[in-house]
Amino acid sequence: MDDILLDIKNLNIEFHDHDAPEHVVKNVNMVLKRGEILGIVGESGSGKSLTAMAIAGLLRRHDITTDGRIIFDGKELLGAKRSELRKIQGNDIGVIFQEPMTSLNPTKRIGWQVEESLRIHRPEMDKAQRYRLAVESLKSVELDEPERIYGKYPHELSGGMRQRVMIASAMICEPKLLIADEPTTALDVTIQMQIVKLLQRLNREKKTSILFISHDLSLVKRLCGRILVMHDGRVVEEGASEEIFTDPKQDYTRKLIDAIPKLEKPEI
Repeated sequence: MDDILLDIKNLNIEFHDHDAPEHVVKNVNMVLKRGEILGIVGESGSGKSLTAMAIAGLLRRHDITTDGRIIFDGKELLGAKRSELRKIQGNDIGVIFQEPMTSLNPTKRIGWQVEESLRIHRPEMDKAQRYRLAVESLKSVELDEPERIYGKYPHELSGGMRQRVMIASAMICEPKLLIADEPTTALDVTIQMQIVKLLQRLNREKKTSILFISHDLSLVKRLCGRILVMHDGRVVEEGASEEIFTDPKQDYTRKLIDAIPKLEKPEI
């Protein structure tokens, strides 16, 4: 169907770095529509980040095997040639990781790093064009003085600013899909909400589909229209965000919801 951007069918992922194979993602099925924000929740080790890495084509190791189908915008990604994946990575699919300091190169200025996808996917652009788009992208993620930020190094920015830089880098080619893998974990609560509102605005203005991966159900509830719950490598529940929170079907989902911190009422 034309409104489906991503269609995952029976995805399996196995690690072969131990004596016996470890089955870490088990028959996962998932559909993401164009312009939709889909949340994947689950505790650490549930398989949610590995699923995201498989979509982005980042599981290219000799000790990992994958099986199933990942169809993105009509193209089969699982088993695609590396050259084909390179055309999509950073261009049609952007990725934001949990900790920007491990993703940003400490020896390169911010502007150089934001422009990286342009150098790969828009080789016809000259230096001035890349600079203009990089500054525009930094401005679009609500960074003050983007021209000044362009010349800074990662260590000169706060955690929240570095995460905005990562979003600017991921969005500069205006991808059809943005994968946000635990993008707010290392940030304080106030900055987390700012990042969520920023992602909402980018989705609204750019029509970018977003796959938002988190263990924080309170953030997922605010951002996502639909939620998949993963446990032990499987999708154990799926539904509209409101339905998941008001009428969860699985005990595991209820436990995740019960674990959300609640503000205690002050004693009178």
